[in-house]
Amino acid sequence: GRAAVLLQPFVHQVGGHMSMLTYDEHTICKPLVSQELSFYESLPLAMRQFTPQYKGIVSVHLKKDSLGNLTLIASPGLGQPDSCGRLDSAGGDPAVTLWHKCKWTASASSEHGLVKWSHSQVTKTFKDSCPGKKLLRTDLQYHTDSLLEDANGKQPERKSYNPWGLHCHRQHLNRMSSKHNENKLQQFLLLENVVSKYSYPCILDLKMGTRQHGDDASEEKKARHIKKCEQSTSASLGVRICGMQVYQADTGHFLCKDKYYGRKLSPEGFRQTLRQFLCNGNQLRTDLLEPIILRLKALLSVIRKQSSYRFYSSSLLIIYDGQEHKESVDHHLPFPKTHGTNPSRVDVRMIDFAHTTFKGSKSNPNPTLHDGPDQGYIFGLENLIKILQNLSE
Repeated sequence: GRAAVLLQPFVHQVGGHMSMLTYDEHTICKPLVSQELSFYESLPLAMRQFTPQYKGIVSVHLKKDSLGNLTLIASPGLGQPDSCGRLDSAGGDPAVTLWHKCKWTASASSEHGLVKWSHSQVTKTFKDSCPGKKLLRTDLQYHTDSLLEDANGKQPERKSYNPWGLHCHRQHLNRMSSKHNENKLQQFLLLENVVSKYSYPCILDLKMGTRQHGDDASEEKKARHIKKCEQSTSASLGVRICGMQVYQADTGHFLCKDKYYGRKLSPEGFRQTLRQFLCNGNQLRTDLLEPIILRLKALLSVIRKQSSYRFYSSSLLIIYDGQEHKESVDHHLPFPKTHGTNPSRVDVRMIDFAHTTFKGSKSNPNPTLHDGPDQGYIFGLENLIKILQNLSE
């Protein structure tokens, strides 16, 4: 049997409400939803380059020590020998990773026993997640659920790591410690960490499409999602910002925005934020526009061919490294021929398929419901490409 793995919060989570955890350097995990598993198990070949690689399933349980510290422990997946074998072959014992034990303490002060993250541990986790990099100043302590905005609804501008994932993780631990007893196992999906190769990952999380609710949504949930779409750029552009982190090379901090910020944006505000995503504090990274546009166009042609798929509530990530070698952005230097089109410098990935439906899906009760490609998604992609093309002019 393989050693158990201590799961850590994934510090680069910028959106979503599910807690994303780090399993090892190249693998993250999230609570298993059967509809998402169904999607990954029958993933069309053409889409593989645009999604994280699916790596199997692990069982996770909550562990409480005598001091009331909570940790999440993953044990090797049951009934997934092939995927476990694949993980093992990555070399080394996954338990001996660069992740050290971080402590979560249930605070006695709160009646709900809200979980608090200790300041030094966040700093440590962030240090470990960017090995060898200078530590970014951590000036945000985690306090309450309203911690993402101050009294005026303004978000603190500078943060040295993204607080959103920690917020989700703390809520998830609260749910687990109340709902599940200690021995209860929860299954988690193992997925490729698509930002592991970046030293300072700049990430834009976009909710795609004009409709967000799944076919299974209650009337109340449906109404809630429709309203969010109508009041945001989802209705007008088919895309809205769900989260963002951009490394500011001049200050050594990440600038972070969450979904509440993205929901309030007008189409013009959306355009400005897209521009801000490509600003590293010193300059506009115009060199990234062409590779991003090319990759989005490639995705568009794939989505156009996927009949019956509806990617409700899924996200599209655009990723680049915030700290590139000076030479590559100094424009007086001659560029290598591949400069504009080197696809590895930027990445575009679809994530979050818990509400994705398609014809062969086990979790789709009504196979005749959706015909042809996902027009809402296509509308969003086309608008995104247009806006980026305008930025490059």
